[in-house]
Amino acid sequence: MALEESIIPPAPAPPPPAPPPQQSVTTSPQVVVARKFPFKIIIFLILALVLAGGGFLAFKLLGNFTSLTSTNLTWWGLWEPESIVRPLIDDYQKDHPNIKITYVQQSPREYRERLQTALGQGKGPDIFRLHNSWVPMFRSDLSPVPSSVFSAQSFDSIFYPAARSDLKVGANYAAIPLMYDGLAMFINDELFAASDLSIPKTWDDLRIVAQSLSQCDTSDGTCAAGAKVITSGAALGTADNVDHWQEILLTLMLQNNVNLNAPSGKSAEDALSYYTIFVREDHMWDSTLPSSTFQFAAGRVGIYFGPSWRIFDILAQNPSLKFTTHPLPQLPVDPVRGEQPAAWATYWAEAVNKKSPRAAAAWEFLKFLSTPESLQKLYQNAVASGRSFGEIYPRTDMAASLQDSPHAAAFIAQAPIARSWYLASSTWDGSSGLNTRLSTYFTDAVNTVVKNGSPVTAVSTLAAGINQVLSTYGLAAPLQPVKN
Repeated sequence: MALEESIIPPAPAPPPPAPPPQQSVTTSPQVVVARKFPFKIIIFLILALVLAGGGFLAFKLLGNFTSLTSTNLTWWGLWEPESIVRPLIDDYQKDHPNIKITYVQQSPREYRERLQTALGQGKGPDIFRLHNSWVPMFRSDLSPVPSSVFSAQSFDSIFYPAARSDLKVGANYAAIPLMYDGLAMFINDELFAASDLSIPKTWDDLRIVAQSLSQCDTSDGTCAAGAKVITSGAALGTADNVDHWQEILLTLMLQNNVNLNAPSGKSAEDALSYYTIFVREDHMWDSTLPSSTFQFAAGRVGIYFGPSWRIFDILAQNPSLKFTTHPLPQLPVDPVRGEQPAAWATYWAEAVNKKSPRAAAAWEFLKFLSTPESLQKLYQNAVASGRSFGEIYPRTDMAASLQDSPHAAAFIAQAPIARSWYLASSTWDGSSGLNTRLSTYFTDAVNTVVKNGSPVTAVSTLAAGINQVLSTYGLAAPLQPVKN
């Protein structure tokens, strides 16, 4: 068995286990070949994002740069509606695309206080309108006119003497007038024609003419104390119902060579006495009557005094009234005493806020507005809006264009001899304003003489009051005459 077992071949080894069944595998090139990352697409997307982001950043930077370089100016106006000034603003902005100008028409009521409050709080406009008599009240707020806009020599040669005197602070001009106005004599043409009277040239002539025109409810029509005035030859003599009485009285004083800063002596007393004589002796006017403007528009006054803008009020009340405007009467001139013919100027000018960081741009815009071409457009825009005339030109080189105007000619004729002072009517400068405070003392003087008080006492008290008010502004110095 051992031998047999030794010759029996060994049993074969068991076969290896069968491999597990495999799923069918697709051997397409897309699977068999290794996947490559799409770098070109990613790079394209990155470049696109970079370009888009760069463009957006550039746009923002350009927008910010434009915002930084653009200039926004605010202009406070007073009498002109935006429709009249807007075409000029649009013209300027078209040639200066980096300038944006906002015009705000203010109400005249409490305008002076509102403006000073805004300027004091650093919230004031870049450009604002002020009355020529307000310069002392705004002195610290006024930016000087740059020599690149108007040199002192060019300003002197272009504008009327009143502007050269009124708008100066120290050695610099501080405002630019875009208009001129003053005081003229208004004549009721029908009353004059019916009486066959001539236009008075002197104050003596005016009184005689006014006496002839006056009518009261007496048996013979003459005016006496206590009589009711039907037609007044001239609206003069009081300080309550004669519109613009301040300018009338001050004109008389100027013509009589009175120093308005310190009135004294017979010259001041005579002017005060003459103004009140129409009430005290002639009885052609009294405080029971309506305002002089109303009475003139109603056809019940022969001679009235007012600025050019009163023409619109009169025509609005009575479009059919026939009237004309004429230069003011004058007093005889004595050259030995230094007397000279005088008229009155009362007007508004444009100033620039001293605290404005845009003052240079503001002055450039005002330079544009004060050119003859711009002033003509403003005038034409006013006429197109329905007015019979526009703002009277403030430039001497434009006087000829208005010398035949039925309404403006009288004002232009007097402009070279017109002067002004710190007192003016109808500026609404408030109870603490310079005009109002001075007016109080002049009112007292007029009322004193109307009640037959002493002109000497009235003038003495007036002078003390003037000195008190002007001292507040450092102005209590002798008034210097304007040189033409």
